[in-house]
Amino acid sequence: MNSKSTLAILIATLLGGAFAFADIATIPKNYPLKKCVVSGDTLGKHGKAVKVSYHGTDVYLCCNDCIADFNKHPAKYVKMVKDAEAKK
Repeated sequence: MNSKSTLAILIATLLGGAFAFADIATIPKNYPLKKCVVSGDTLGKHGKAVKVSYHGTDVYLCCNDCIADFNKHPAKYVKMVKDAEAKK
């Protein structure tokens, strides 16, 4: 783990995990949504999806541009994923 990652994790821990960290990722087959919870665009439309995590829940976004909006209201978007999982 590099020093930037360590610092980011420390800051998130001190702030109560309020920020998500992005990772370019392939969407798992069991992920319950086909669209980005922030933009409503189809996942994969803008290239590989971006994975963010909040309190242990992974959320896939269509692009890096959605990260800032996700970080404003992460609990709202995590709830959307959890609600979709419950319907499956």
